Amino acid sequence: MQSYWPEFLTVAIVHLLAVASPGPDFAVMIRQALCQARRNALLTAFGIGVGILVHVTYSLLGIGLIIQQSLVLFSILKVVGAIYLTWIAIQCLRSKGGSIHVETNGASQQSGAAAFRLGFLTNALNPKATLFFVSLFSVLISPDTPIAIQTAYGLYIAIATGLWFTLVAVFFAQPRVRRAFSRFGHWLDRMMGGILLLLAGQLLFSTVAGATEPATQ
Repeated sequence: MQSYWPEFLTVAIVHLLAVASPGPDFAVMIRQALCQARRNALLTAFGIGVGILVHVTYSLLGIGLIIQQSLVLFSILKVVGAIYLTWIAIQCLRSKGGSIHVETNGASQQSGAAAFRLGFLTNALNPKATLFFVSLFSVLISPDTPIAIQTAYGLYIAIATGLWFTLVAVFFAQPRVRRAFSRFGHWLDRMMGGILLLLAGQLLFSTVAGATEPATQ
């Protein structure tokens, strides 16, 4: 009986390096953990994990490869992702000072559904995640690997991602961590907004560059 452990370990290591790298998910998660109740931060982490299942599903169906190879479809995904990141960035930039609350009882809180939706859409609309999963399922995972095993890999990635961001939420939601950041709350919002705008700009720039490249060849 063939062992899939070597392949699984490769997938797990590559995923660990990817999930720990800075990106939209990480930026949104830190702000949620610092500015929202721990429950909402955990719901955002759960939403990110569920968002992973979107990428897993279309990768298993072969749709991810179609999206990546279609200039129009992939450009649309990039533009939608950039618009959503810009919207989140504007919320950060418009927030008033003192958004970090050491005690969240009196803070203005999102609904649980809004917190979950934020995490889900941030991940599901991330075109870099599309590239990651297309590469994962077309390069690292053998086409001879049974679909059930590939599905298990995808479920592992979703669960591991949710657990990683749960740890991030728990750490940054601690009162002592909030207290350390509270004096910089206004600037933290500005910094997060700026980072998200840069990520959105990067997506739009790559979209324009990708659209003009064929014309210049």
